[in-house]
Amino acid sequence: MKPTNTGQSNANINKSALFNGSCFALITTAFTFSIRAGILPQLGESFGLTAEQLGFINSMWFLGFPISMILGGIFYHTIGPKTIMTVAFFCHTAGILLTIFAGGYNTLLISTLLIGVGNGCTEAACNPMIADMYSGVTMQKMLGRFHMWFPGGILVGSLISFFMTKMGASWQAQMWVTMIPTVAYAVLFFGKTFPKSHVAEATSFKENFKAMGSPVYIFLFCCMALTAITEFGPSQWVSIVLGASGANAMLILALTNGISAVGRFFAGPVVGRLGQTGVLLMGAILATIGIYLFSSVTGPMAYVAAIVYALGICYFWPVMIGSVAHRVPRSSALGMSIVGGVGMFSTSIFQPIIGGWIDSARAANTAKGLSGTALELATGQQSLIKMMTFPAILIVAFIIFFIWQKNAKTEATESEMTMAVH
Repeated sequence: MKPTNTGQSNANINKSALFNGSCFALITTAFTFSIRAGILPQLGESFGLTAEQLGFINSMWFLGFPISMILGGIFYHTIGPKTIMTVAFFCHTAGILLTIFAGGYNTLLISTLLIGVGNGCTEAACNPMIADMYSGVTMQKMLGRFHMWFPGGILVGSLISFFMTKMGASWQAQMWVTMIPTVAYAVLFFGKTFPKSHVAEATSFKENFKAMGSPVYIFLFCCMALTAITEFGPSQWVSIVLGASGANAMLILALTNGISAVGRFFAGPVVGRLGQTGVLLMGAILATIGIYLFSSVTGPMAYVAAIVYALGICYFWPVMIGSVAHRVPRSSALGMSIVGGVGMFSTSIFQPIIGGWIDSARAANTAKGLSGTALELATGQQSLIKMMTFPAILIVAFIIFFIWQKNAKTEATESEMTMAVH
């Protein structure tokens, strides 16, 4: 689906302010992911929470995201980006403040859900808004720059959490930091005229849903559930599963996302060289090796494992979304939103399951007489072995997909695929 640029009322839009505001909104999303990952052990200690309970709290972040992202995508042309971003600001602010002043488990569930809703609104509003402000090659460049700020923001947030923890800062102080980009995007958006949506030559919802019933779409839909948890599972639990590995967990998170940011910058040439199916298959293989290394090495070698793991996961999200645009173009923006939503939703579902794995492994190792660092190391390594199941299944799935799609003809152009890069 390509928008028709009317070239009218958007001429006097303050594109720089709106684009920078969008980037700060995405940095807010990244900070709520990385800083929350950094403070997870402190939350567990402060409120006496089990790993399974922490998993349910994590799941709220991933549950609110797809709900608001899909709804925002559906109603974008009706209510516009200004309204959606107003909701995002309210949810981000309320969620962050409720987290800081949380009285217990239930408050943390609600606050994290609100943050997730704010994050989904950001995705739903900013992607089409940037597409409405720019056109052609410039639009591709600006969308790419915008989406670099998710792994880039996680990199910055991870380092902030690392240094603040080193200095003995409380988890509440770290959460206050997430208000900085939140206030920044509110200031940049305040009083600005938002662009009007271009009139799109869109297919009907009926045609979109019909396309979403195709075998390729259903296959990608199912695989997205596994690629997302492969990317976000170990990352969100990094402080707990790697805390006793002898390497700093937050530096590993920073390294992983730094590599992802650079990798996504060069996504076009890599996909052009290996093809979508080749990139997905290589990603699954490297992610499996990376998680296996995490589960078996300690000390500086954990950073080597992080590099392998990062090279595996960095293309998963953009190439999965790009595959929908490229191979099932009639599913349109709705199809891409649904696939992105299922990735976040599946991550939400798996969070308490991973927490349960950690609790079970800790109990079993305690029964064996382990304690202290030895207990946490064994628990983390056993949990990672179970997480390795996700990319291992994907290796088989993407081998099938590679053979299946080897000679298949696609309908979308390279530029349409690039537009979908996350």
